[in-house]
Amino acid sequence: MKDFDFVIIGGGCAGLSLAYELEINNKLKNKTLAIIEPRNEYKKDKTWSFWKTYSHNFEDCVKKNWKYFSINIPQKTKHLECDSFPYQTIDSGLFYEKINNKLKQNKNIYFYKNDQNIDLENSLVFNSVPNLNDQNNGLWQHFCGVEIETKKDFFDEKIMNLMDFDCEQRGSVHFFYTLPYSKKTALIETTWLSEMKDSSQKDYDKQIKEYIENSLNLKDYKITYKEEGAIPLFYPINQKIKNKIDIGTAGGMTRLSTGYTFLNIQEQSKYIRENIENISKLKTFQIKKKYQFLDNIFLKVLKNNPSKMPNIFFRMFNNKSNTVIKFLSNRSNLFEDLSIILKMPKWIFVKALF
Repeated sequence: MKDFDFVIIGGGCAGLSLAYELEINNKLKNKTLAIIEPRNEYKKDKTWSFWKTYSHNFEDCVKKNWKYFSINIPQKTKHLECDSFPYQTIDSGLFYEKINNKLKQNKNIYFYKNDQNIDLENSLVFNSVPNLNDQNNGLWQHFCGVEIETKKDFFDEKIMNLMDFDCEQRGSVHFFYTLPYSKKTALIETTWLSEMKDSSQKDYDKQIKEYIENSLNLKDYKITYKEEGAIPLFYPINQKIKNKIDIGTAGGMTRLSTGYTFLNIQEQSKYIRENIENISKLKTFQIKKKYQFLDNIFLKVLKNNPSKMPNIFFRMFNNKSNTVIKFLSNRSNLFEDLSIILKMPKWIFVKALF
């Protein structure tokens, strides 16, 4: 059995972010680290997007920033600014390349496909692989996105469309999401908030084709990249082990009402790095309790009233855009929380408290 000072289970976004944070701040000097990751190669497989409300290490991996965005329901559209908190999207291929190039320079960092020959009992273990067994009845944010390229200029690359609810809902919550990278290229994604019991919602290719050709009225294009994913909108149940700390989605870093995870991972990685010498004795880093409470109510409303959700999301943005962005990014103060709550339909939210 091989001994290491630190072991990271899962070399995805959370695992690599933590390894990079430790490495660039000299916390792995004279320390050994094993990263357990089964994939054979790192290549672009995800797109992480968020409002930049917190500084991070990966500005050079940002594919595009937007200072304007829109949200729409049938026959109504809001155009909004996010100048103070630009919306960013990160190319996972660039992210993996940057981190792995840095980690390769440290001969005390090792990658393994599994933990068969690693002594986990005598290491400080950071686990980024959530245990989702028997929890499939919860709500999920599941999606499929394609990057497309057109022959002629088509997109307004200065504004992204955060949510387009002008599409079939099928008894759940469904919207499209468009990130225009240039006048000729964009990521277009179909997103569902549901329990994933209805497999008919997974005809993603058909949904995207119909949206591009009928809603956007775009016929001449080619698909250059495709991604699929599913984010649990519930906290995984983890077994507490003395020398193990859960990180990323496994550690509750997904904001349940939005699915946003990337910046929370960066903040958690920084907290661990700053306290690495006695991290096992400190309180677990987590999203503030008030957001956990509010998200719980919000998801109850969503589950019980899916048909009302497009209007609820739309009404939320009756507030100043910075207020909504801070609320959705865990940065709001009490006054801003109240301004969001007061824009919501009162009765269905009150019912969700009980």
